[in-house]
Amino acid sequence: MSNPLRLGLLSTATINRSIVAAAADVAELEVVAVASRDAARAEAAARVHGVGRAHPSYEALLADPEVDAVYVSVPNALHHEWTLRALEAGKHVLCEKPYSRRPHEVEEAFAVAERSGLVLMEAFMYRHHPQVRRVSELVAGGAIGRLRSIHATFGFRLENEEDVRLRQELDGGALMDVGCYCVSGARLLAGEPVRVEGEQVLGPTGVDLAFYGTLRFPDDVVAQLDASFLVPSRQSLEAVGEEAALRLDAPWRADWGVRVTLRRGREPAERLEVEPGDMFVLELANFAAAAQRRAPQLLGREDALGQARTLDALYRAAEGGGSVDLG
Repeated sequence: MSNPLRLGLLSTATINRSIVAAAADVAELEVVAVASRDAARAEAAARVHGVGRAHPSYEALLADPEVDAVYVSVPNALHHEWTLRALEAGKHVLCEKPYSRRPHEVEEAFAVAERSGLVLMEAFMYRHHPQVRRVSELVAGGAIGRLRSIHATFGFRLENEEDVRLRQELDGGALMDVGCYCVSGARLLAGEPVRVEGEQVLGPTGVDLAFYGTLRFPDDVVAQLDASFLVPSRQSLEAVGEEAALRLDAPWRADWGVRVTLRRGREPAERLEVEPGDMFVLELANFAAAAQRRAPQLLGREDALGQARTLDALYRAAEGGGSVDLG
């Protein structure tokens, strides 16, 4: 077996807990360093996570020859800058979702990665869970008949007024934080939208506290998405066909409890068996395999570009009060 991919954490974000815990179960990857713009914070994070090296700056992490790849978990508006800097430093990059709401940034970053022979992957961890693959295959295979509509929700009550997700200059907002999952799930099942509409509820900081969207896909498939910081915790993904409907109760955060059901008309819902799996472990395993040229990456340029194009169109639709064509 080749040496483990040596991963550095670029920031001390809370999500690092999940990454470090998952890495313990991935033999092909090892978390070796963590960086912060504050030396004391980096050292504290290294102690908490049991990481060997703490860097007092992001630049120091990127200059570390003992780091092969970085996990970028800075706020949304900084994803592109630090991904480019990591790629230019010769590091593979796993960037927290969503990479960007700006399609040109996605194109630029992947062009740099491809030119440098490096892996860049958007960290939609939910896509790696076996339940998502199972449902995607069932829909594509005609288990529910012709797909007609998709309903996707994700929300929780965000009460901390200082949270970075409420800062406009950092690309905060419900669509970017939780709605991006709904967009991704709808695109996975239906392809790329040809037209979108959007409505947003803005908060005092100027970001959307709630976002509601309609996505029109080829073959007359329509998706409804509901993303919010104003409701109790909830998530779901439902694909409705002419013959049956598939529902995932915990599509985006499988750790809430996996439950997949198939319902045909008035018949009782049938619970489907799903192979167990840790979405973070599977994500890191795929990233390491791709970086070491052992397997293709699950999420690449086209998926990230389609995601950014859709997010951009939804914001333009909400701000303009009409629909935006993508076809």
